[in-house]
Amino acid sequence: MKRQIAIDNKKIIYTIRKSRRARRLRVAVYCDGTIVVTTPFDLKETIIEKFIKEKSKWLLDKVLFFKQSKWQVITKSNRKDYLKYKSKAYDLAVEQVNNFNKIYKFRFNQINIKNQKTRWGSCSKKGNLNFNYKIALLPKVLSDYIIVHELCHLGEFNHSKRFWNLLKRSVPNYLEIKRKFKRG
Repeated sequence: MKRQIAIDNKKIIYTIRKSRRARRLRVAVYCDGTIVVTTPFDLKETIIEKFIKEKSKWLLDKVLFFKQSKWQVITKSNRKDYLKYKSKAYDLAVEQVNNFNKIYKFRFNQINIKNQKTRWGSCSKKGNLNFNYKIALLPKVLSDYIIVHELCHLGEFNHSKRFWNLLKRSVPNYLEIKRKFKRG
């Protein structure tokens, strides 16, 4: 169900998606500028509205970022684009994993390219490195960060200080790059 709220003469339009599996309130801004709030079924709308108000600056910044973005936008419904960029993303991931792994010498099982809605990458306990095909559309500095991030999970399967120290060996400016992802 669509809702709208005005804050400082700016309109925020969002969709509420109630889910039986949701345990907490979650908001996502997609590359087309849509805002989706996922909530547990029994959550009151006043709490949702308060949450949107608290996040309003961040939401407006994200929507503006995507409107001004020069990155090529690929929608989830366009399977043709996924198939087009999947092999490019795979080649990029294989090349960069092998390149960066010269430093770490981690053992991994396989590299997979997926069409993920909310993740750039993941690393499984079995040693599989999974990447979103959209890494092929990112600037090199960002795709390298994602690839090294997942590679480092082979050595440290959490985000402890040890993990960030591993990452820092290949990406010394990781904090700056992390902030870019948070902002944009």
